[in-house]
Amino acid sequence: MFLVYGGLFFLLFGRIVFIQATGQAEGKVMATLAESKYARESVLKADRGTIVDRNGELIASDTLSYRLIAVLSEKASKDSKKPLHITDIKKTAEVLANYIPLEKDAIVSRLTNVKADTYQVEFGKAGRDISHETVLAIKKMKLPGIHFIEDQKRYYPNGVFASYLIGFAMKEEDDKGNISTVGKMGLEKTYNKQLNGTDGRVDFKSDGFGFMLPKAEEAIIAAKDGYEIKLTLDKTIQNFMEDAMNRVESEYSPKKMLAVVADPKTGKILAMSQRPAFHPSTREGLTENWLNQAVETTIEPGSTTKMFTVAAAIEEEKWVPTDFYKSGSYTLYGDTIRDHNITGWGYISFLQGFQRSSNVSMAYLLERMGDKTYIEYLRKFGFGEKTGIDLPNEAAGIILDTYPIERLTTSFGQGSTVTLMQMVQAATAIANDGVMMKPYVIDKITDPNTDKVIQDQKPEENGSPISAKTAKEVRELLASTVTSEYGTGKKFALNGYTVGGKTGTAEIPKPSGRGYLAGHGNYLYSFLGMAPAEDPQLLTYVLVQQPKLKAGEIGSDPVSKLFTSIMDNSLRYMNIVPNGEDIVEATVLKNYTGKNSTEAIAKLLADGFVPEIIGEGGEIDIQYPYAGTKLVEGSVVLLQTKGVTALPDFTGWSKKMVLSYKMLSGLDLRLNGDGYVTEQSLSKGSVIGLEDPVVIKLQSPSEIHKPIEEDTKEESVVGG
Repeated sequence: MFLVYGGLFFLLFGRIVFIQATGQAEGKVMATLAESKYARESVLKADRGTIVDRNGELIASDTLSYRLIAVLSEKASKDSKKPLHITDIKKTAEVLANYIPLEKDAIVSRLTNVKADTYQVEFGKAGRDISHETVLAIKKMKLPGIHFIEDQKRYYPNGVFASYLIGFAMKEEDDKGNISTVGKMGLEKTYNKQLNGTDGRVDFKSDGFGFMLPKAEEAIIAAKDGYEIKLTLDKTIQNFMEDAMNRVESEYSPKKMLAVVADPKTGKILAMSQRPAFHPSTREGLTENWLNQAVETTIEPGSTTKMFTVAAAIEEEKWVPTDFYKSGSYTLYGDTIRDHNITGWGYISFLQGFQRSSNVSMAYLLERMGDKTYIEYLRKFGFGEKTGIDLPNEAAGIILDTYPIERLTTSFGQGSTVTLMQMVQAATAIANDGVMMKPYVIDKITDPNTDKVIQDQKPEENGSPISAKTAKEVRELLASTVTSEYGTGKKFALNGYTVGGKTGTAEIPKPSGRGYLAGHGNYLYSFLGMAPAEDPQLLTYVLVQQPKLKAGEIGSDPVSKLFTSIMDNSLRYMNIVPNGEDIVEATVLKNYTGKNSTEAIAKLLADGFVPEIIGEGGEIDIQYPYAGTKLVEGSVVLLQTKGVTALPDFTGWSKKMVLSYKMLSGLDLRLNGDGYVTEQSLSKGSVIGLEDPVVIKLQSPSEIHKPIEEDTKEESVVGG
């Protein structure tokens, strides 16, 4: 025994000496073994970057969600007075099937087809992105073993809103089981790298149970959130567009609708949408088409092209509006083109021909200036090549230029193809005194971790195809199509604003590629217009394909309902003064911070402003808008003081002003709608606590200012 135990002692002693001397055991460094045993790493998740409109209004962001966990192991309930694992699989599955997108049998299978030592399971995609409301509902059912882990999901607060531009992002799991949010479409996909942040981590040493060891150091590598992308879109104008498209879609069920609103002075795209559309959070309504059709697909534009044909003729000094020509038909080398009423209107002036949207008038203009010269102008206007907009997969379109008949049909918008964005870009030259502006949708990209501006887009000229004099004359001609007794654009008149624009009725190629579709309503109807016509502030292009027209209706009916609603609301929202109304001079707001509220109120009233006190009065801590801001008479000025706040009358306030009041007062104001306040749940003078909600209803100007309905009817014909 002495020899045995003595031998074991010397072996153990020798082993200890060896380990101390070499620092190794079983060929491995002991320090490394200890590090691997006690080292822990905790991931700090980065937020995906936000997408906001030009005013900072939220379009897309990460928001709190939950992940569903089902604990199966009985070990979880050890030493617990109540079960912490699932005790009744069938009942649990039956309840969960009411809240997550999985059938009862599938849930049962997920909970039973596991290894014997499985501690817990998850439910894949069906168990992720669960809302707070759903979590509360499930918790009320008191299911043992059902737990939730806080997570994040992509949130689109505006619903169906520029969905083919914004796109969507969703959670994906890679081969290693790592879950991340990935942009799958639109800007979410194009700028996925910029939007995706970099996860951080916390390195520390812990005991066997995962708790940090005493005096252990922790190394923190902070997470870097994704970049913020600020768009040129204006949320309010975009909502005007979405509302108008919803109404027209409901009434006419067209095959397709497209609309774009731009600032012709800068090239900024203020709104862009299409139908069919989808909800980016649920993907409801998403079809096999994943294209942003204003940029990625081409069309034959129809008679809207005539504004560029006339612009070229004016620039070449070949346009004489009082000259006469014989309308009806025109023959070129055996090929005959006709006006949309076939027989024409006899001998009419070129001015009347343009107002009536005569194809034959374009043929004679082409003859005067030369068809190849005309094609050169089209290229100057940017047709046949990409605009360079900051969106992917832009189409270039094709200018048919091989044969004389192709150049002839192109002059009135048939044969050659364009994108909506090319048409908008070209029209900026007419609206902007000959200077063509490159369209863009990304205003600024900012790193929120450092506030460093990564990209700051400025307006960019894309050529000057015509002179300012020509542009002014074309605008006058476009305005005459709306005001003239012969004009095809009468339905597009606005209440108080001058409009210049051109209608289009384009044929649709058959799926076989041979010939065109025919029949009532089987066309692509459009309008490219600007307002106010004398100095355009907005440029809008709308297109409706194959609407289901009622008896007596024509193609311009759904198009005009789109255009007039979008334009009228947007112009009023932008405070562009209608004709006949007095222009109100702006006054610079003074600084009232630190002054007594009584004195400030008196001075503000004298300047024609409407002061609103937040608090009980006394010394002013903050004012909004800030000193130096130019305001028109009747503008509300918020003055924050200390003390309890009594509610003002919010009627007529803009959404932006209500949000400012909410921020300064800290009150729980819940806004319903867009535009201007029409109702509030608590009356003026009510004194409430910070926890008491106040519901405020807003309505868009379209529900306050109704555009004039025109009684005139436009001829239902190709080329109109």
